[in-house]
Amino acid sequence: TTMIALLLLVLVAHSFALPVPTGDKDDWLLAEKYLRKFYGLPAGLQGRQRTSDAFQDKIKDMQRFFNLKVTGNLDDNTLEVMKQARCGVPDIGEYNHFPRHLKWPNNNVTFRIVNYTPDLQKSDVDRAIRNALNVWADVTPLTFKKLHRGIADIMISFGSKEHGDYNPFDGPNGLLAHAYPPGQGIGGDTHFDEDEHWSKDSSTYNLFIVAAHELGHALGMGHSTDAGALMYPVYSYATGFPLAEDDIEGIQALYGPNPDSRKVKPKPDAPNKCDPMLTFDAVTELRGETIIFKDRFYWRLHPQMPEPEQTLIKSTWPSIPNKVDAAYENPEKDLVIIFSGIRMWALNGYSLVDGYPKYIHKLGLPKKIRKIDAAVHISDTGKTLLFTDEDYWSYDEATSTMDTGYPRSIEEDFPGMDDEIDAAAYHYGYLYFFHEQMQYEYSYSSRKVIRIMRTNSMLNC
Repeated sequence: TTMIALLLLVLVAHSFALPVPTGDKDDWLLAEKYLRKFYGLPAGLQGRQRTSDAFQDKIKDMQRFFNLKVTGNLDDNTLEVMKQARCGVPDIGEYNHFPRHLKWPNNNVTFRIVNYTPDLQKSDVDRAIRNALNVWADVTPLTFKKLHRGIADIMISFGSKEHGDYNPFDGPNGLLAHAYPPGQGIGGDTHFDEDEHWSKDSSTYNLFIVAAHELGHALGMGHSTDAGALMYPVYSYATGFPLAEDDIEGIQALYGPNPDSRKVKPKPDAPNKCDPMLTFDAVTELRGETIIFKDRFYWRLHPQMPEPEQTLIKSTWPSIPNKVDAAYENPEKDLVIIFSGIRMWALNGYSLVDGYPKYIHKLGLPKKIRKIDAAVHISDTGKTLLFTDEDYWSYDEATSTMDTGYPRSIEEDFPGMDDEIDAAAYHYGYLYFFHEQMQYEYSYSSRKVIRIMRTNSMLNC
């Protein structure tokens, strides 16, 4: 049994860890535990290894995996990632005592739900598991048959603390679930921690999302370094088809494509901040930080942070759509307004303000305007400029009315800007217009373009 226990530890499972309180000593303990579990840091002399080369090498491995600046130091960005909700399968050297590319030998895989959680109706659990398996069936030749008794390839169960596999859960939060790669016996089995609260929405841990990730492991998938992928180690809630291109390539490398595939539209990969073709959807300030929206993600730039931090919009604001058209901050009212299509949301700090979304026509825009391309607040005048196609509008924040005489032509009022605008920002008398891969610095007083830069020059590229 010791041998089995060791094997099981090697097979280590799928789990998510939650934020922990900080404090210097706690940070080091957290880092040691994290690097041991996910990066194979040998269990050394407690506390002595912090200065060791092995410790720094493991930090570098982790920083590379998460696309952080590779310093080998336990800096704030690195700690921030270590505190995120995540999965407990190691990020490197995964299942390293087993042959690579473990997979099921045939394409009809059986599964059985051994027991149910009281958090959800039985039919909700059945549906979440079936939908999670369908995600993988959509892009492969795999089919899944449900058994009601006996031994299935994938045995799915809920349990707490020590639950029969020498791989105990830890009470609420922390480890959420784990799964084993394909194989005999425990291979493929998927366990959920009953001490969690499972939900079918974003209110607590979403069973469908955790199950889809877990079942990816049960089919032989490892972790992805793409923050947009389902197999990325950090848990986040999102709606829509959960697989990114990276997930699809991974599973098809094992099982091949679905022969009679209906076209699935993969989620876009996480945008790369240094891609020379990068364009922005929207830019705004938020209490001294800069927030840049792109696809389903946003980057946070903070004067004290060496690297921009990339996060899914839905993991911070589940009710805001995955596509933001424009955004601006009104520092006097301490509000950020976010536009998507014909609706707008208001944030106070990172919290959504009650009473939103509202229709953009409430601002005094005509009904024929269906979206706003860019928005910027000019603090010196108290006006907010809203750009739509080739025109722009001026909104007076003090009176909450649209100024008369608008819309006006962008080309006439901003010489040198003859195109539609993707995003706009304002700093110290200068407007910054983003159009495709270029950023234009425009002097508000002398009404001309002063210099042209790459769009992503503000992202340390």
